[in-house]
Amino acid sequence: MTLKFALVGCGRIAKRHAELLGKNQIAGAELAAVCDILEERAAATAELFNVPGFIDMHRMMREIDIDVVVVLTESGHHARHVKELAPYGKHIVVEKPMALTMDDADDMIRACERARIKLFVVKQNRFNVPVMKLREALERDRFGKLVMGTVRVRWCRPQSYYDQDAWRGTWALDGGVLTNQASHHVDLLEWMMGEVDSVVAMSTTALAHIEAEDTAVVILHFRNGALGCIEATTAVRPKDLEGSISILGEKGAVEIGGFAVNEMKVWNFVEPEPEDDQVMAKYSVNPPNVYGFGHQAYYKHVVDCIVNQKRHMVDGLEGRKSLELINAIYESIETGREVKLHFRPKYSKLGAA
Repeated sequence: MTLKFALVGCGRIAKRHAELLGKNQIAGAELAAVCDILEERAAATAELFNVPGFIDMHRMMREIDIDVVVVLTESGHHARHVKELAPYGKHIVVEKPMALTMDDADDMIRACERARIKLFVVKQNRFNVPVMKLREALERDRFGKLVMGTVRVRWCRPQSYYDQDAWRGTWALDGGVLTNQASHHVDLLEWMMGEVDSVVAMSTTALAHIEAEDTAVVILHFRNGALGCIEATTAVRPKDLEGSISILGEKGAVEIGGFAVNEMKVWNFVEPEPEDDQVMAKYSVNPPNVYGFGHQAYYKHVVDCIVNQKRHMVDGLEGRKSLELINAIYESIETGREVKLHFRPKYSKLGAA
């Protein structure tokens, strides 16, 4: 069985999705059509992968036999597009973040439940080889009591990056480094460390001429008593430095670095196991670009879940968790106070026109 995928949005991130689906890199999946409101952008992608191109996603859904539609539009438009696509009864994959506001996320989940379709939120870093190994160690309780978890996103996004599209860095359609570049890392930290009790955060717009932040630091208090730290910036110059996560516990410490959370840097445990000597070499991968290798494993997971009716790792409810945390961080930035989860934002600018 081969699932037919269609892309809605042919911007920067769509190149990665189109290459995987359009070049037969995912067993059981193929690219069937693409759509973008900019005709030249849709036509270019369609020609490159020899598939039909559309400027109207509704026409595409009516005319092309599709099993899964992938929403790759601006973050602030994800919710509207998912809600409009859900009634067609086709499974939906949506890029991160799934939405900008909690209300939109809830509406997306309800729309897909009503249509009885699966909603997949793209969190490809969960599928990185060393990340999966770290998760395994946590599930086996090799760390014991967790002490601290830290993620660092030190990337370079010059002004030319933000100037590519008018929506980049805006509150209404994008947000800043926390919502865009660091959203995967925020998800990883919460996935590894457990639910967050409260956050305190500060941010600044250091180098980019945008509405939202390009640099932020966050302190987290987890419900299990551990502390956490998020350091995120796109103001590194002249090039990307790292995308990393470190987990510290009473029985061990692990750090995964590289620029896409793909390189095992530290694997130390108080109670060593025979396989530990091989971990550094076996679970360290150097990715070709900042996207890493996770998208390929992610799409294999999507196909497996649909074909074999398996539970997917990042559904709408799971994707909602990191969105709530990001909104709480923005709430703290605006108020200068510690913000408790779970909450409904009052001062967060994210998603505001």
